[in-house]
Amino acid sequence: MNSTQRHEEVVTGPEERAGRTVVLGTETPLTLDSGTELGPFTIAYETYGQLNDEKSNVILVCHALTGDQFVTGINPVTGRDGWWPLMVGPGLPFDTDRYFVVCANVLGGCMGTTGPRSDDPKTGRPYGLSFPVITIKDMVRAQAMLLDHLGIDKIFCVSGGSMGGMQALQWTVTYPERVHAAIPIGSAAHHTAQNIALHEVGRLAIMGDTDWHGGDYLSHNAIPRAGLSVARMAAHISYLSEAAMHRKFGRQLQDRETLSYGFGADFQVESYLRHQGEVFVERFDANSYLYLTRAMDYFDLIAEYRGVLADAFQGSPTRFCIISFTGDWLFPTSENRTIVHALNAAAANVSFVEIESDKGHDAFLLDEPEMFETIRGFLRGAAEHWSGTTQ
Repeated sequence: MNSTQRHEEVVTGPEERAGRTVVLGTETPLTLDSGTELGPFTIAYETYGQLNDEKSNVILVCHALTGDQFVTGINPVTGRDGWWPLMVGPGLPFDTDRYFVVCANVLGGCMGTTGPRSDDPKTGRPYGLSFPVITIKDMVRAQAMLLDHLGIDKIFCVSGGSMGGMQALQWTVTYPERVHAAIPIGSAAHHTAQNIALHEVGRLAIMGDTDWHGGDYLSHNAIPRAGLSVARMAAHISYLSEAAMHRKFGRQLQDRETLSYGFGADFQVESYLRHQGEVFVERFDANSYLYLTRAMDYFDLIAEYRGVLADAFQGSPTRFCIISFTGDWLFPTSENRTIVHALNAAAANVSFVEIESDKGHDAFLLDEPEMFETIRGFLRGAAEHWSGTTQ
């Protein structure tokens, strides 16, 4: 265990009720992929369930782009339910009566973990754009330091969807000896050009807002609300399928009988997207959105291994379960199959399930019984080959 991680506290301040936090990298900074050394830095995290005596029942959950450490229960910042209440809890697939679930707000985030909104210890002012660009691998290295602090050497399973799936994959590549099983859901080995393009639209919306102030909006007591809201709206469209949007909204009008012949929210779908943008601005930091989308764009296991993805998994001891959804056009089944083929080529232990669903990319967050049963069965099988069985 890393001896540099000593300080732990509970944050209850007005800015972020982040719950559990730990300050890491006090003596030995975290060296980022960019070459910058970061330290000390704070990681905010939550745990669910009880760690057993053997420390063999750990499931590490990695959150997606706009998620956080509050996986289930009430999020103390938003006052709403956590983001994966159907997956994590007593009797659920990630059964907290059996497993010890850990989730950390990612590096660069805005829910208590050090990011561009945090104060730079050198200046006493928010980092803003002086915060170093981070990668998915940097996030995983920081999570590994957190687990070191908690005295956890090995993970029974690591899982997450979307950006969380990227982290899960990176865990198996960077720390294969620490990961017994992995369940990346609706993810990919790298971002496509289309995904990068969608992120760029969102970033430019934020940076084009006059209240962005070159990333220094906090010192101006401002928030680029319009830009961040539009970024969220554009992203949210990509999380839904056309079928899901049609089923939910169709061409129904919003609180009116006829067209207004103006540019207000005539249609229900317009009103819905505007609401999503407004709510998002209240809980997320605009600069964090820039940094985390860039981290996703930079993620590329294929390039990292000179165009041969199978090389990333050579000799991997990890058992994989790759899950995709038929209606997910953002991270389609074809991208998930690329991972499966590479794992097969590396003679890794892999299962693959494509789930019939027209709910879009967000299906991994929703009520998908086949996904739940797949995960339950996979965990049962993984436990049979785990030296510290949790069953």
